[in-house]
Amino acid sequence: MNCPNCGEETTQKFRPFCSKRCADIDLAKWLNGSYAVPSQREEDLEAEVEAEDPMPKRPH
Repeated sequence: MNCPNCGEETTQKFRPFCSKRCADIDLAKWLNGSYAVPSQREEDLEAEVEAEDPMPKRPH
């Protein structure tokens, strides 16, 4: 298995990373928002649909 950050061979102690440095780099990416998990919240889905719809719906 290779380290996802640098590609070096991993070590058991820091798996899936090769060193504490690479593990810390990955953690920093999560903490500063470089990585993000897509939200499945209903409000986010509604906002996405509204952003795609060029004509707002009007009541009758």
